[in-house]
Amino acid sequence: MDPQVIAGILREKFPEEIREVTEFRGQVSVTVAKERVREIMELLHDNDDYCFSHLQDLCGVDHLGRKEPRFEVVYQLYSIRHRHAIRIKAEVPEGDPKIDSVVPIWDGANWHERECYDLFGIAFTGHPDLRRILLPEDWEGHPLRKDYPLQSNLGEREWKGMREVLAMTEKNKEYETK
Repeated sequence: MDPQVIAGILREKFPEEIREVTEFRGQVSVTVAKERVREIMELLHDNDDYCFSHLQDLCGVDHLGRKEPRFEVVYQLYSIRHRHAIRIKAEVPEGDPKIDSVVPIWDGANWHERECYDLFGIAFTGHPDLRRILLPEDWEGHPLRKDYPLQSNLGEREWKGMREVLAMTEKNKEYETK
């Protein structure tokens, strides 16, 4: 089924939740409100006409200063049976950066959602194990947010793990070959 047709069906079934449908270079994107994203995803997964059985990717986007709401969670879906794809983008406001987890629909979303939480600070309601996946548990902040500092001069307040890594690097220089 053509992704534009699927987007039209979504617009009919969820008229209040579908914000925008765009196409660029043959790729269809549907921007949705976060409130019923789980229901929309279940329809796309469970309905045999669409059968989006594969979540190819899930990532966050920070639109700081460019548009509101500030964040989006982007889902790239693919139907192995029908060989069609669609992109769903769910808007997530800065004041309440939470959205329903899709792990009950696609098990593979587990680590994607944890990465998005770790790097953007977007929480996934109902996630079975929402904790950092790339950064240490004691890390402060979310480094892919556009307001995250690129450099710091925190001295003793610097993350202790960084001080340990730098000290180990200096110690191990004696083993370098020239």
